[in-house]
Amino acid sequence: MAALLLTVFVALTFLTCVPGGEGLDLLRTSTTSGNASSAPAVLCRCSTYPNVTLCWWPEPPHSPPLHYVISYSERHKPGSVNMCTPSPPSSSSSSSSSSLSSSSAQQLWRCHLPSLKLYTDYIVNVTAVYPAGTSSHLTSFMLEDIVKPDPPEGVTVSHHHGRKFLVQWNPPPTWNNLDLFPLKYHVQYQWESRDGPRSVNLGPFENTSVELKALGLGRLYLFQVCAEDLLGLGQCSDWSSPAQLHTPHTTTQL
Repeated sequence: MAALLLTVFVALTFLTCVPGGEGLDLLRTSTTSGNASSAPAVLCRCSTYPNVTLCWWPEPPHSPPLHYVISYSERHKPGSVNMCTPSPPSSSSSSSSSSLSSSSAQQLWRCHLPSLKLYTDYIVNVTAVYPAGTSSHLTSFMLEDIVKPDPPEGVTVSHHHGRKFLVQWNPPPTWNNLDLFPLKYHVQYQWESRDGPRSVNLGPFENTSVELKALGLGRLYLFQVCAEDLLGLGQCSDWSSPAQLHTPHTTTQL
């Protein structure tokens, strides 16, 4: 009788959108005995459309599970289930997106889902197995909704001619299909004024450079670039590392 009183069964069902286009939470359940444990909070992202899809979730800080069981399937073919082997936080994975910072990636479990189909709804089930039971998180997505490239690299700013400056950058190296799935880019530059920080956003541009005219004299500018699928799938990448430009104080110094 005491054992029955200690047994706890919890089942929660809800529908919620995850900000940033990283998936739709279909169902989160916790089924435990003795100690209730929270379900893993899973996010998924496609950093190279359509070949690199990564799902990740944080390790519970106080009661890590014995192991995880990860499966995924097409929503309309639930009988065809694929398994995914997770990478623990301490390991490195070539499929990991560089948009996960090294500090955060060390605390995250990751699972790479290969060769997903275009325009197809998928359901991913991440189950944490504990000594007293299990906790599961189901998330649903279509690749086209979770596209988010890694940031562009190698941003530089140089004097072009006259009062013109040239901003250049390289596409994210993890985006492998530029010929089939080209990118477009947005440029942001910022500076300090008497009234506080100012910024300008430009684009989108299909080239990897843009010429800027008539920047203010005697200012420090910070330039950043983000990458987005040309057709506007998903969302733009995080902003790149900034490139600095000190404009001269007089035109004679140009």
